[in-house]
Amino acid sequence: MHPNALLELCAELVDSLLLFDKPADTLVSDFFRAHKALGQRERHTVAETAYAVLRQRPVLQHLAQSGRGPMSRRLAILAWAGSDAFLRAAIVDEEQHWLKQVAKVDRSKLPEKLRHNLPDWIVDPLKKRLGDEQFWQLADAVNVPAPLDLRVNLLKAKREDVQAALQEKGFASTPTPFSPWGLRLEGKPALQKLDVFTSGQVEVQDEGSQLLSLLTEAKRGEMVVDFCAGAGGKTLALGAAMRNTGRLYAFDVSGHRLDKLKPRLARSGLSNVYPVQISNERDERVKRLAGKIDRVLVDAPCSGLGTLRRNPDLKWRQSPTGILELHDKQLAILNSASRLLKPGGRLVYATCSLLDAENESVAQAFAEAHPDFTFVPAQEVLAHAQVEASQAAQLSENGYLRLWPHRHQSDGFFAAVWERKK
Repeated sequence: MHPNALLELCAELVDSLLLFDKPADTLVSDFFRAHKALGQRERHTVAETAYAVLRQRPVLQHLAQSGRGPMSRRLAILAWAGSDAFLRAAIVDEEQHWLKQVAKVDRSKLPEKLRHNLPDWIVDPLKKRLGDEQFWQLADAVNVPAPLDLRVNLLKAKREDVQAALQEKGFASTPTPFSPWGLRLEGKPALQKLDVFTSGQVEVQDEGSQLLSLLTEAKRGEMVVDFCAGAGGKTLALGAAMRNTGRLYAFDVSGHRLDKLKPRLARSGLSNVYPVQISNERDERVKRLAGKIDRVLVDAPCSGLGTLRRNPDLKWRQSPTGILELHDKQLAILNSASRLLKPGGRLVYATCSLLDAENESVAQAFAEAHPDFTFVPAQEVLAHAQVEASQAAQLSENGYLRLWPHRHQSDGFFAAVWERKK
């Protein structure tokens, strides 16, 4: 494809994403379905350029003011994720000259909001929570793409064997520092056609998400519920931890999300998983299981701000009002899910958010309303569940699991653990 044609496609996708009317990953998938002729490398350049615009929108829009031509083209030039030579072949002399002028700007001297590239309503609580130095470390961490984490399906393979198989195909990986199930690869390699993937030996799953499943500590023969299962990444991890025994219910209000679980479930070799679409957290099918369940994982609907490395559009699509609404929804879901547990049963509340309003605030409100549940410090659970005691302490704040992209190189996650009193 001619370089200019590819640059124009980047600009077209940027235009579409900056409307913020749909999730970025959905728009990118739709875009590639409409442009089937694009090769793997071209797709990578287009997607990474567009995501770079989302990550750095304030500073790029500021720098783009000095150029000419359509704004989306200027933004795509500034965020270009392909080779420099390819870009030079795509732009005219005037654009070349402009790009050289922009390169001379000292970005470290720009105003704060053009350096952290986050909206003020997110910045304020994070600065208060982390302090200035750590806030800037976090801002830097969430403004770069994430590596690719895999969870090895221990029902089918050992971590070291999968690592060797990936190496044989030219994919270098390292064991995740905290999860005993994980491997980390740099960049975004295409794994879908590899035998380790098609045979269900690995699933794509961030290390933080793997740790939520570890915290649940699902055991052989138990009755377990993944209350907000989504596309089922944690469901599959729980099923493997149960060694394909007992009963594992995957609840979700979205049939579309549960449909995405089906091919993954088929690859995994699990037969103990029961996907169930529910109408809401008070569904009759939920009520019928009240008091019968050993463990419940509530990975609640949240802002997703812990996943900004992968979903940078979320910082522009969420709002303070939305966070308040989520808090109430999260508490309602947690209250309903808690009724499922038998005496001695474990409840895990989790989000992939960085904000106290969705995390500690919800956990504290639940604890105050439920004296029949005992708080269990996350570091104790992790140390019991194959994580070294020193590492378990690194992952915990005030008894909660608290993962930060700048500290742990995972997505941002929170989790609280309780057990129902006997």
